[in-house]
Amino acid sequence: MNRLSNEKRPQKERIYQLFAQVADALANPHRLELLDLLVQSPRTVEELAQEAAMSVANTSQHLQRLKRARLVEDQRDGLYIRYRLADAAVARLWLDLRGVGQQQLAEVERSLDAYRNRRREFTRITPQELLALQRRDEAVLLDVRPRPEYQAGHLPGAISIPLEELEAHLDELPREKTIVAYCRGPYCVYADQALELLSLHGWKVVRLEEGVAEWQQAGHSLER
Repeated sequence: MNRLSNEKRPQKERIYQLFAQVADALANPHRLELLDLLVQSPRTVEELAQEAAMSVANTSQHLQRLKRARLVEDQRDGLYIRYRLADAAVARLWLDLRGVGQQQLAEVERSLDAYRNRRREFTRITPQELLALQRRDEAVLLDVRPRPEYQAGHLPGAISIPLEELEAHLDELPREKTIVAYCRGPYCVYADQALELLSLHGWKVVRLEEGVAEWQQAGHSLER
């Protein structure tokens, strides 16, 4: 039995080496941010570099590491290379990693409070409460992400007003309804900034912490 195990040891170690290749690709904060962005929508290298505040060259190198681990795939789009997640399982892996980190590391919550420093000032709403409000036509669901992300997939019934355009379009929002804002999920500050502006102008506002990835993981569908 031991002799057989020793003979099989190289093959077994190879399996773990392959798993380690995936873990190694994830073991970088910049690559995790790129995955988080690709959860929202496919993007070119240039678009990812701008969103992640990195050079195009550095962004390309990180994407190649993710590609070698089969976490992302690319496709030529005219003069550009557009990247997307290789599979929906990659998005689930990212959400699970994030969840374990928040559960096991108290520093995550403290860092989130520092980043979203006004997040505890706004009432939060669950997906079930949102659906109930929508059925009663008592709320407007506002997607404040960049428009290409909205076009790639958004929560049912959501309207798109990107954060940088919101102040110019306030008169399009009904005063008699609650405004429910969401963005890229609980680690995104855009919805907080939108709610701050809306509440300043007198709207009743609430925050939906879930974004498209969390919404899908809970078994709900998106609109496109």
